[in-house]
Amino acid sequence: MNIKVPRVVIAGLSGDSGKTLVSVGLCSLLKHKGIEVYPFKKGPDYIDSSWLTAAAGLAARNLDTFIMDRERVLESFLSNTDSNGFAIIEGNRGFFDGFDEKGTHSTAELAKLLDAPVILIVNVAKMTRTAAAIVWGAKYLDIGIQLGGVIINNYSGMRHKEIITKSIEDTTGVEVIGAIPRLQDIELFPSRHLGLVTPQEYEKARLAIDNAETIVENYVDVGRLIEIGNSANDIFVSQEIKGKEKPKEMTVRIGYLYDKAFTFYYPENLEALANEGAELVQISAFDEPFLPDIDGLYIGGGFPENYARELSKNKSFMLDLKEKSKADFPIFAECGGLIYLAENIKLEETYELVGIFPITVSLSKKPVGHGYFEGVVDSANPYFEVGSKIKAHEFHYSFILEANREVRTCINVERGVGAINSRDGLLQRNVFASYLHLHSLGCPDWSKKFIEICKMYKNIGKYRNMIGIPK
Repeated sequence: MNIKVPRVVIAGLSGDSGKTLVSVGLCSLLKHKGIEVYPFKKGPDYIDSSWLTAAAGLAARNLDTFIMDRERVLESFLSNTDSNGFAIIEGNRGFFDGFDEKGTHSTAELAKLLDAPVILIVNVAKMTRTAAAIVWGAKYLDIGIQLGGVIINNYSGMRHKEIITKSIEDTTGVEVIGAIPRLQDIELFPSRHLGLVTPQEYEKARLAIDNAETIVENYVDVGRLIEIGNSANDIFVSQEIKGKEKPKEMTVRIGYLYDKAFTFYYPENLEALANEGAELVQISAFDEPFLPDIDGLYIGGGFPENYARELSKNKSFMLDLKEKSKADFPIFAECGGLIYLAENIKLEETYELVGIFPITVSLSKKPVGHGYFEGVVDSANPYFEVGSKIKAHEFHYSFILEANREVRTCINVERGVGAINSRDGLLQRNVFASYLHLHSLGCPDWSKKFIEICKMYKNIGKYRNMIGIPK
């Protein structure tokens, strides 16, 4: 079966090449032209995805051949696109940079899997003909790549632009479809140690997106880019792609923290919970005095360390969360969620947090854990079968400074850093916390297990109410 999906991969030669500027600006511009935009981000990235989501008005999906297998990647792409729209896949890192020296799991490998034309962003600061050598190398390093066009970025003047453009086109035969000059004093996407600031935290997010759109409109031949995307080959699949799952009847209510401190959630994870029968309830750790009537809580990643003072002030909410955990209330926490469930976080000052786990967390000036993760579940727990292998990613500057008493864990780290002593998966009754970011397409049983635990907690609560014991 052949499936038509207009699409391009926006790739760079390194980080900070300008691919997010082009991808976000292009999403916003096409949306305003009345074109349905399907945004994707290569790799396990939340922040770029959130900017793509804000620009396109549709949830950006992550595609990663390490965390989820190739079949799941293709399935996710095809089930979240349509022949009447236009898919924009933003790459990550350098185009050929991947898991190893062969570039396994790179943006280039994803482009080949999706059979997608590539638009290569080249930062040409302080170079001329060398840009042609770079493009030539990118074209011929892997002849399976369809290099559809080049956008040069950060040129310093018209002569600089003309020399580079002619050199690239004459040497490589690849068309230069855009040239963005060196830009100054333009409000775009602010950065910090982990990358960009999230749009949820940035008060000028809309202005930044609008500026990116204007830059793309002024300096890129968008009509030609669309033609390149429309010329993409049909994708051949041997069997019908599984569509969106029909949600099961709602049986439990699961809350998830979503505010300026906690924003890292893959849309597929929330959808997986909803499809298994969860009514999802959005909660702010800043504003709510107590937990609402829910049967479980999901705490994603984010930047609680940046808001430790504010979070620590909402003592009634934290106390309620801690007390409920003692009665087997299910909590699944990732990275920033782990920080929040610690007793303290030690920064310039020390702030008290929820205190479910007897640990103190602090921050390093350099990443403590950064990259793909592999581990094996080797201890009984409510969320994963013993013996199951976990593939995920971790990216954190925080670390467990000290444990005030022994902490139980259930995952042995085989690749990566983990939480403590090459271990991860902190356990306390029905509470699980780790530095891992799981993706439901790579860990499909996670949502089912979470729902089962929440159902058990709910039913026990009903029994307690019947005999007069508070839930």
